[in-house]
Amino acid sequence: MYRLLLRLTVAATLLMSLAGCATTPDPTAGRFESRSVTVDGHVSRYQVFVPADALRAAGPLPVVLFLHGSGERGRDGMKQTKAGIGPYLREHASTFPALVVLPQVPNHQEWDGLNNRIALAALDATLAEFSADPSRQYLTGMSMGGYGSWNIALSAPDRFAAIVPVCGAVIAPREERQTLFVAAVANEADPYTALAQRLKNVPVWMFHGAQDDVVLPRDDRRLHAAFKAAGAADARYTEYPDGNHNAWDATYADTAMWTWLFAQKR
Repeated sequence: MYRLLLRLTVAATLLMSLAGCATTPDPTAGRFESRSVTVDGHVSRYQVFVPADALRAAGPLPVVLFLHGSGERGRDGMKQTKAGIGPYLREHASTFPALVVLPQVPNHQEWDGLNNRIALAALDATLAEFSADPSRQYLTGMSMGGYGSWNIALSAPDRFAAIVPVCGAVIAPREERQTLFVAAVANEADPYTALAQRLKNVPVWMFHGAQDDVVLPRDDRRLHAAFKAAGAADARYTEYPDGNHNAWDATYADTAMWTWLFAQKR
């Protein structure tokens, strides 16, 4: 009995020692904060990445609206932070210099209609709450969110200082996903030219993996050509030769992309 008590005492002391050595999150560093917005009677939860206190003290911050992919759909208000821009923000919580708004689409839905209005309402709420810079609003999304980036940009062509769609497209990527497309140009004879003409004055940088077998890169290639033909002032396209569908990890880790993005201003 004495030996058992001794072992328990030693184990408890060790656990307390380990707990004392654990890293305590820095309350002044960048962090995610939960919020909700109500649109047409629908309550939707979203996340806001709030930069470190020292960065916020420097003045009005830019704000990025991020649209997640199919795998992050739900109603938990958190899954959309687990892939894409979220992991990058966690790794750079002390240095990332912008607010980021991360809304969420419910299961089996797309970035269209009500969900787009919810995303913009969350963006508006963030601009107001954190006194963000309205001239430096940016839009990015991955996969399903890449499609959503075009949908939202076309609904508000004068709002965003720049757009970064990642592995998105214009038309439905495959037979079993006919609900995924850019609705605003779906009925146009040439949806690529129509999209490029409407957004030719907005700086755009598209990213895609050349080996993507989920959303083929052909749409982004055609879009890039359409932007050039439309005389777009700044329409860029990066294709990763060995990349498959996950082009987002490389894109959001690209310091050149962030430097370019934050230099844009309405």
